[in-house]
Amino acid sequence: MKKFFLLIAAVSISIVAMPQKGKVTSALGYIDQGTLDKAKEAIDQALLDDGTMNWPNTYFAKGKLCQAAFKSDNPKFKAFYTDPLAESFTSYEKAMELDPKGGIKKKIITNMIYTDLAMDFFNQGSIQFEAKDFASALKSFESQIVIAEGDKYIGAIDTGMYYNAGLAAINSGSNKAAIKYFEKCAEMKYLGITPYYQIYESYLGLGDTIQAESVLKGLPDKFPGDKTITLQLIDLYIKSNKPDEAQKYIKVAKESDPTNSTLYFAAGIMYLNQSKYDEAIEELTKSIELNPDVYDAQYGLGAAYINKASDMFVKANEIMDVKKYSEAIDEANAVYSKALPYMEKANEINPEDVYALRSLQELYYRLKQTDKYNAIKAKLDAIEKK
Repeated sequence: MKKFFLLIAAVSISIVAMPQKGKVTSALGYIDQGTLDKAKEAIDQALLDDGTMNWPNTYFAKGKLCQAAFKSDNPKFKAFYTDPLAESFTSYEKAMELDPKGGIKKKIITNMIYTDLAMDFFNQGSIQFEAKDFASALKSFESQIVIAEGDKYIGAIDTGMYYNAGLAAINSGSNKAAIKYFEKCAEMKYLGITPYYQIYESYLGLGDTIQAESVLKGLPDKFPGDKTITLQLIDLYIKSNKPDEAQKYIKVAKESDPTNSTLYFAAGIMYLNQSKYDEAIEELTKSIELNPDVYDAQYGLGAAYINKASDMFVKANEIMDVKKYSEAIDEANAVYSKALPYMEKANEINPEDVYALRSLQELYYRLKQTDKYNAIKAKLDAIEKK
């Protein structure tokens, strides 16, 4: 009687389980038809039932549903899962884990399901990147990479996915991850020299200027004749507050590109920051000759003359002889007057910039141009009241 009772119990359990398995089968049909609410109801029931909660097909169906929810235009369906693609991937992996015979894995490979899922992660990451949600974009692109590098993925690997992940990483401040992905791009010779510059920027983001410099200094052997390498080294030394090293590479860059106004501007600003006003004036004057419509160059040259004149005033105040003092003051005012056309041009290029306006106010005051002083003062007062 005891054996008979157990047999009845077993038959009873299998009879109860069968309808739930039927619901999973129906759910797959609902997904194909786009009736995702019915599919979710069936799968949720199957996940609570003892007979189907650990059935591989239940998780396979859930994976399909999550993917379909992500692709749906229906807001109700999209809201089924907080992160539908991640849930889909987890569900497929769970289905294969529960299926030692490998039927689910074969189905995923045969139907190129992971190829489709990887593309979904790419699409999601692209949307997140455009929305400047870089941390989420990185997560999506990394999921794409994990799937594409696995043995269930069918098709050629898109090398661009590593670059996408690197861009999302560097924009989200994940510089170590960025280095990893850009190094992969460099290894695969994807986009030539560009990934190396991204690696350089990532090291700068980590504050590691030694490694950043090492990356750049290794590039001439890899990309002989590429002029951009010198420009990047100039950028590094400016950011690292090594003006002498920067000036050395600026000189090299000028030899191959003598009409590049930016090189003269960079040299001039560094000299200005070092209070080397005559050198700054020479470099910034050349920059303006090559490109007169740059606000920063016009303002920088005006500032160089103003700072030089200010130093001359300080030195003049140390002179005890009245005649020599007067001559020194006249010389300082003459230098102040040289700043005027450049500050006026800077103001013409950017009329609302308060720094140029304040410099002009000082110059008009010193040069006793009362009407212009009053006009600038009125404009500044109006801006400051806004």
